[in-house]
Amino acid sequence: MEQMVVKRNGTVAPYDSNRVRIAVKKSVEATLENGAEEIIDSVVDEVDMWIKLYEGNELIPAVEQIQDEVEKSLMKQGMFETAKAYILYRSEHNRLRLEHQARMVLAAGRGEISVVKRNGEREPFKLEKVSATLARVATGTGLKDADSIIIKEWLKLTYDQMPSSQILDSLILCTTSFIEREPAFDAIAAALFREKIYKEVIGTSVSAQTLDTAYRNAFIETINSCVGVGLLDARMKDFDGAVLAAHLDLKRDALLEYMGMQTLYERYFLKTPQGKRLETPQSFWMRVAMGLALHEKDKTEKALQFYAIISSLRFIPSTPTLFHAGTHHPQLSSCYVTTIGDDLSDIFKCLGDNAQYSKWSGGLGNDWTSVRATGARIASTGVESQGVIPFLKIANDVTMAINRSGKRRGATCAYLETWHMDIEDFLDLRRNTGDERRRTHDMNTSHWIPDLFMKRVEQNAPWTLFSPEEVPDLHEMYGKAFEDRYCFYERSAAAGEIKKFRTMEARALWRKMITRLFETGHPWITFKDPCNVRSPQDHVGVIHSSNLCTEITLNTSAHETAVCNLGSVNIAAHLDSDRINDPRIKETIEIALRMLDNVVDLNFYPTQESRTANMLHRPVGLGIMGLQDALFKLRIPFDSNKALAFNNTLMEMVAYYAIGASSDLAAERGAYQTFKGSKWQRGILPPDTIALLEKERGKSIQVHGLLSKDWEALRKKVVSQGMRNSNCMAIAPTATIATIAGCYPSIEPAYKNLYVKANISGEFAIVNKYLVADLKHLGIWNDDIRNQIKFYDGSIEAIESIPKEIRALYREAFEVDPDMLLKCAAVRGSYIDQSQSINLFVRGTKGKLLDEIYRKAWEYGLKTTYYLRTLAATQVEKATLDATFGFTQMRRDNTGLEAMAAAGIKACSILDPGCESCQ
Repeated sequence: MEQMVVKRNGTVAPYDSNRVRIAVKKSVEATLENGAEEIIDSVVDEVDMWIKLYEGNELIPAVEQIQDEVEKSLMKQGMFETAKAYILYRSEHNRLRLEHQARMVLAAGRGEISVVKRNGEREPFKLEKVSATLARVATGTGLKDADSIIIKEWLKLTYDQMPSSQILDSLILCTTSFIEREPAFDAIAAALFREKIYKEVIGTSVSAQTLDTAYRNAFIETINSCVGVGLLDARMKDFDGAVLAAHLDLKRDALLEYMGMQTLYERYFLKTPQGKRLETPQSFWMRVAMGLALHEKDKTEKALQFYAIISSLRFIPSTPTLFHAGTHHPQLSSCYVTTIGDDLSDIFKCLGDNAQYSKWSGGLGNDWTSVRATGARIASTGVESQGVIPFLKIANDVTMAINRSGKRRGATCAYLETWHMDIEDFLDLRRNTGDERRRTHDMNTSHWIPDLFMKRVEQNAPWTLFSPEEVPDLHEMYGKAFEDRYCFYERSAAAGEIKKFRTMEARALWRKMITRLFETGHPWITFKDPCNVRSPQDHVGVIHSSNLCTEITLNTSAHETAVCNLGSVNIAAHLDSDRINDPRIKETIEIALRMLDNVVDLNFYPTQESRTANMLHRPVGLGIMGLQDALFKLRIPFDSNKALAFNNTLMEMVAYYAIGASSDLAAERGAYQTFKGSKWQRGILPPDTIALLEKERGKSIQVHGLLSKDWEALRKKVVSQGMRNSNCMAIAPTATIATIAGCYPSIEPAYKNLYVKANISGEFAIVNKYLVADLKHLGIWNDDIRNQIKFYDGSIEAIESIPKEIRALYREAFEVDPDMLLKCAAVRGSYIDQSQSINLFVRGTKGKLLDEIYRKAWEYGLKTTYYLRTLAATQVEKATLDATFGFTQMRRDNTGLEAMAAAGIKACSILDPGCESCQ
């Protein structure tokens, strides 16, 4: 597939390495530097390799980035004079471009240039037509002279015989560059993007008077034509299309911010093989709603009900559901979790299954603990096993070979229990040093830690590693039973009855785990016993691992691949002035649970094992997003006691209504097949399981939820009516659907107040819109304060002109107390029957601090953690910072990832492509 690049005018064109070669050759000829001629091919090859990093990625490199890579390559190879010549070459071409732009601005103003229409005809350029468009879309934003500001910048991109199709794209590009100064420009960019979509989908330019009819007709036409060519399920024509079209709420297109609109356009809308989009935003939401109502008796009515909450951004299903709802292959599920047996045939069967799950956009969690360790004897051949690591290398390559749904890279997480003899090699899988044949740079890894190990760390006691074929039942045990059996095996090993084992200090292994986590971002820390002790499904099996993003905790076996269907409630869309709107969120959750339950029956299952598990247990994962937005709106600092109380109120509400909704579905549709014997059937609800974990551990959980609703009434209802779903809740990362909803992802604090958004057209800076609104209210939003925020890389901690209470409210993620993040997670976790993707943000490089944080995570009863985030290695681009303010100062705490980068260590990124796989 041809790699594309973004040109300076915002258009996209194929990458041409010959252009790089010509530019470097000219620089070589300008200097005649010794040895420079020989390195031309090397520089081109390095840039080509860099370009390949974008394969399968929705981001497209820009011309300026490519030129930066050329400079880096020349410098790295010691060709300093040639690099200097290349910099001068760039500078001269930039000067020529600016002169040309100045001439074109004058020519455009005098009407001396033309545009090329889609049919190839030329017509005079009409500046007043562009001005009228901008004036129209800027109406209601409250911005004065926005149209003239944009036009002044946009004229620099115009040229004679410019294709008319590029006019909107270049206007959008110019408009996004102003969002950093004024967030209201986002609404203009979004409105321009809507115009682009309308023109492409409807086929012609439409006026405000004709849009309504054309929009609705285009929806009906798309459904009929896509069914006709086999893109959509034939049952999509069973709905009353006229009624659905009449209920499309065109005003809701304006709810989408620019990045949300652009994300839908690039990745989610149906399109022809030639790339022409077939859906508008409301058509898209209605198509998803229809796809989730195919099995309903009253299809049209239920589709309208589903449409109402997703089009208003109150709830958004996960990415696979959005991709495939209503299509010929409706793979709607987010996560697949497998257990891999200690058998060559099963290993390669599971690798094949991984390929199928990835093909259909599923994120993967693989449990590898059963595979025997390095050096263990293989009875059938009489040779020693190479252990689990070589198979993980293959799994890594399988992951990279599959481009999920043709829209994003495959993503997998491998899990291993802490007593496995290959655990130390497992720790090194993501390192940049050592034997590359034993490295998995593209696959995530995670520990599956039993409580006994954490107790041994506390006690500074020894820890014994085993090969699983000699201790096969350990993997199927947890809690006190695991502890008793593990100690039995330790005695057996001491008596010489076990051949393969090794003893080491538990704290030494723990230190190595924490060190690798800091160095490489892996393996993540997850806890086996809380997941199993608190599982509603403890009567039918064991949870052997979590999933790609550590929020799914479901049983797996050789015959069952766990599947989970996800979607998230946008908390920011459920607020009144000072509280959550209780009836509104109840309604959203009840409708959302119905949609998620429908996914189980509608889903296309890539394997029989996944179908078997989902039909038996019917788990779903209702999550939340926009927590930070809600706290901003309610004026609650993220790491305050008020935030802790809000998390309790919020999650109790979500759990109470989710469990009640699933029970009501059971009354209507019947309980899931394995309900009998479950904790639900025994009257044990998620908040009750904290006491079970305390009993199993022999120690109290200090942080947990405080109940305020009538849980006894809910308990009786569940026992009486049953549950439709074995599991109801899981909080996933929501990286992409939060962008669509225009809120902060998942349960995350604001990563930065000033950050860079990236899309197919390039990058542009964004300032926290809530902060800007507050600074405007105070009358201090100006160039000076903006420059100070940029100088401090988004932090307002040291800007004394901003009131103290505002600085507390807008602390960035690394300024929030990580202990409070854990406490909030523990409170939420009290109510969740699965888990939550919890990123930890830590300033500094002290191992003692990391040790304390992860021990607390265990002590607070958390089931899983996700990425460890340390301070970012780069700062926001300061090219627009006033030169009088300063350029070169580093942020006050130049630690974390910076230290790792200086040591040549690769670490996780806040924009890791795997983070979004579940949502």
